[in-house]
Amino acid sequence: MTARLGSCIVVCGHLCLDLIPGFRADTARDWSRPGRLSIVDAAVIATGGAVPNVGLTLDRLGLPVRLIAKLGNDAMGNLTLDRLGGRDTEKTRGVRPVEGEVTSYSFVLNPPGVDRIFLHCPGANDTFTDADVDDSLLRDAAIFHFGYPPLMKGMYSDGGKSLERLLRRARAAGALTSLDMALPDPESASGRVDWAAYLARVLPYVDIFVPSVEELFFMADRQGFARLSAAGGGEAIIRGAAFSDLRRLADQAIDKGVRAVLIKLGDRGAYLRTGAAGLLHDRAWSQRELYTPIFSVPRVGGTTGAGDSTIAGFLASVFKALPPEEALTMGVAVGGCCVEELDAVSGIRTWEATRARVAAGWARPTVALTEPGWSSLPSGIWKGPADQRPESKTVAPTS
Repeated sequence: MTARLGSCIVVCGHLCLDLIPGFRADTARDWSRPGRLSIVDAAVIATGGAVPNVGLTLDRLGLPVRLIAKLGNDAMGNLTLDRLGGRDTEKTRGVRPVEGEVTSYSFVLNPPGVDRIFLHCPGANDTFTDADVDDSLLRDAAIFHFGYPPLMKGMYSDGGKSLERLLRRARAAGALTSLDMALPDPESASGRVDWAAYLARVLPYVDIFVPSVEELFFMADRQGFARLSAAGGGEAIIRGAAFSDLRRLADQAIDKGVRAVLIKLGDRGAYLRTGAAGLLHDRAWSQRELYTPIFSVPRVGGTTGAGDSTIAGFLASVFKALPPEEALTMGVAVGGCCVEELDAVSGIRTWEATRARVAAGWARPTVALTEPGWSSLPSGIWKGPADQRPESKTVAPTS
């Protein structure tokens, strides 16, 4: 599949407004102690959730995009629409303010040396279902991406029936389908969903599955999640997940019908596994196993939106019919640009500028993979023992 005239990437799902206080480098580590007054810098007010994080990143990269989400007809909803680019544009015509609903918002607390903390009001996200998506919004979609169903009650409480119907409709409209998840609070209603059964229902209608490593273990291997997280939560899972486990879990998704699985590994990078069917009717996408470390950045402003921007870079590459090595590279390159700023979008450059930065020799940290069968390629990508790379030479992206 290649991009055709009038086609676009549709991004659907979770939308909220993020309020992000600016923490100073010398903020006390016990800033959250009850009764303590902590001085912070000016706040960043930005859209958050999969729809703006992926959608606006694609827009900044220069890709045609259409957003689909639900919000309240209230002051926060008006502010959210302004941040998305205004009302009544092709980009935002699928973002629907609803009378009587509350716009979703989050306080994102990201102090130095502490993993992000979210205080989240789900608002209109909880009432969103497939009935909120008109067929006209799916027309001309080359890729349909849905993000964060675990944070949307109407999309998880039925065991995946609503999402299955929506993915079927997107496929019927001619789109490749893409799905991202979110890590539920185990004690919440979402955390008690049978996510293994949920994935068994929806993955047969997903072409590109893009979970984080924590989400994938939580939903597909709860014992592995408990074992790895016992040493220290999400960071322990990122550090402790073996590539053999990533291959096993990715292959389970491929067995259900997924064509490509991109697993986000935080600051460890990203892992890609594809099935025999591949993508884009291109042999280069068939039966691949690839890994890339992140790109080095001089200063990390914040990690909000890093995973979503990685997804955007990857989907943009698929839209442009690029080979998997370059798609994986551009995914982490866009993610690297994202983390240089506090919010999810401000650090994003154009597609051309991002490719030029990679081509100019943007450094990646040195990694040594000790698991058997892994070898490095000249482009900085690693190929795994299950990789069936075509004989044609792969080169690094150029501008």
